Amino acid sequence: MSRASDRAYERIREMIISGELAPGDSLGEEALAEACGVSRTPVRDALRRLEADMLVRRSESQRSFVADWSLDDIEDVFDLRAMLEARAARRAAARMNDGALARLRSTNAAIGRAIQQSPPDVDTFLEKNRDFHALILEVAASQRLSILLGSLIEQPVVWRTAHHYGLDELHRSYGEHEELLAAFARRDGEWAESIMASHIRRAFHAYADAHRGLSPIDSRTERKRA
Repeated sequence: MSRASDRAYERIREMIISGELAPGDSLGEEALAEACGVSRTPVRDALRRLEADMLVRRSESQRSFVADWSLDDIEDVFDLRAMLEARAARRAAARMNDGALARLRSTNAAIGRAIQQSPPDVDTFLEKNRDFHALILEVAASQRLSILLGSLIEQPVVWRTAHHYGLDELHRSYGEHEELLAAFARRDGEWAESIMASHIRRAFHAYADAHRGLSPIDSRTERKRA
């Protein structure tokens, strides 16, 4: 792949994951080429790669659109994440050291500060939450898990889940991280695995409730919308 193709791929992927390009949006090659600062040929290459990543779909007329997943598709992603991240948590518990545990605690403390703000700082929550899970995967030290999870964690529906959280959900996510830290401190892989599986399943139900137009799980206080 050329540098121009790589640049186009990264830029279009970023636009999809951030929500700048929404599900169902048409992806015109000329407009994308201008946005990426490349010609149309690298954009075509990038769109083929993004189609393989399931971020882009192609119609029968060969027009490209941002993929719009059904709730069944989304549940499938979360099910796979629950299995793989639970496995990563078990491996991480067995390999945990004091330095890695301190980094995890510091990251979750930053999450705690972000959700204490009024309104909660969801952007910082997202950034630090991603860091927390990435640190667990780093300690797990499994290249295969890293590759498999890489394509799942960065899906737009996963990235946007926190935007459906009420205040109680944000605090519950932080609390589950604290439980994971307790399991890691004791090097208890079975405990860590169980917490992580529940953590990911709860995240799916938060997304699904929002998708169906329901209020957040057990949330008595809606966080303010930006």
